Amino acid sequence: MVKKDEIIQLAARAKEAAVGLAAFETSKKNECLLAMADGLEAGAKKILAANAQDLKTARENGLSPAMTDRLRLDERRIKEMAGSLRTIAGLEDPVGEKLSSVKRPNGLQIDKVRVPIGVIFIIYESRPNVTSDCVGLCLKSGNAVILRGGSEAINSNTAIYNALSKAGKSCGLPERAIILIEETDRKAIEVLLAEKDYIDLVMPRGGEELINFVSLRSKIPVIKHYKGICHTYVDEDADLNMAESICFNAKVQRPGVCNAMETLLVHKAIASRFLPSMLKKFRDAGVEIRGCEKTRSVISSIGGPAFGGKDIKAATEKDWGTEYLDLILSVKVVENLNEAVAHIRKYGSMHSDAIVTDNQKNADYFLKNVDSACVYVNASTRFTDGGQFGMGAEIGISTEKLHARGPVGLEELTTYKYLIYGNGQVRE
Repeated sequence: MVKKDEIIQLAARAKEAAVGLAAFETSKKNECLLAMADGLEAGAKKILAANAQDLKTARENGLSPAMTDRLRLDERRIKEMAGSLRTIAGLEDPVGEKLSSVKRPNGLQIDKVRVPIGVIFIIYESRPNVTSDCVGLCLKSGNAVILRGGSEAINSNTAIYNALSKAGKSCGLPERAIILIEETDRKAIEVLLAEKDYIDLVMPRGGEELINFVSLRSKIPVIKHYKGICHTYVDEDADLNMAESICFNAKVQRPGVCNAMETLLVHKAIASRFLPSMLKKFRDAGVEIRGCEKTRSVISSIGGPAFGGKDIKAATEKDWGTEYLDLILSVKVVENLNEAVAHIRKYGSMHSDAIVTDNQKNADYFLKNVDSACVYVNASTRFTDGGQFGMGAEIGISTEKLHARGPVGLEELTTYKYLIYGNGQVRE
């Protein structure tokens, strides 16, 4: 049973901790981050043992291989988590940065400076490394953080949190500056979503059901890490070898993550040259293909056992708007660049979309007209990631337009205020 009063008290304590954390010197923040990185590596055995429990439960509950991969930790991933904390420690501290400065004719000096947001409530599913990433970014940006991971990763999240908390305590981190809600009942989330006096920002990252649940109930501003219906468009002027490499990476490298490609768009002029080899490579990797009629027609024309009609399912209207997070891919042959862009605008989620082309004019058109957070030319959508963007990590990928867009890193976890200096001015 959810203990409402206890949960509210935790939020109140986080608000108190945020005041102390906002005044932390950069050197002190970095000391804590480095101690936390060491703590993760020192606690690796306990973390992996906890993760093994979660993986066992996941298998018993029939979690898909792609989703299980999101959940799985190993020594390499723990080292990467620790590495992210060390990278964050080495980044410039955004707090106190002067964004602008102006001196008015009446002598007033007006400075615009970055400040922490306050208390951030992050709700996430599956990936336990998010626990460490969120703590690191919130600490460096001067924010207290309340974490609520999914029930499928509760043991892993708790073990990681314990390691981070122990390290933070050893270097004077304010008590309750980081909080993990271990209650897995969603009623705990509902309680916190109403606490606008204590929590300043909510960021959910997970499936469509979770995002809608949070958006409908929150009385606090929300930045959505929404679904990633990512597209790659192979233009008629594409280098087809490059296109094959990019598309394969975008779909197969880690199919269960939000920046994986879900729909492949191919110009009709190169479909018969590109699709047979590309789709065979996908099929050999275990990818289920759902194609438009033109795609199925191209494949049926080459015949052979590798491409029987049963291997290329007919794509439905629902498929174009589905985030599979699995080894499933929708494929559509389009008439031209305009149709590709129109398809992305209609079915995309404004996450990450790419064009493969050697035509600069077409690349520029795509960049200008695809209204997504991250738009690529000749590169895999898998690069949409705070670490890959040089941020050390990210809280999530915002598909919103306000106040943050794309990977949410240190700068996106701050707001600003104006500091005005006078010498006796009064307004007439």
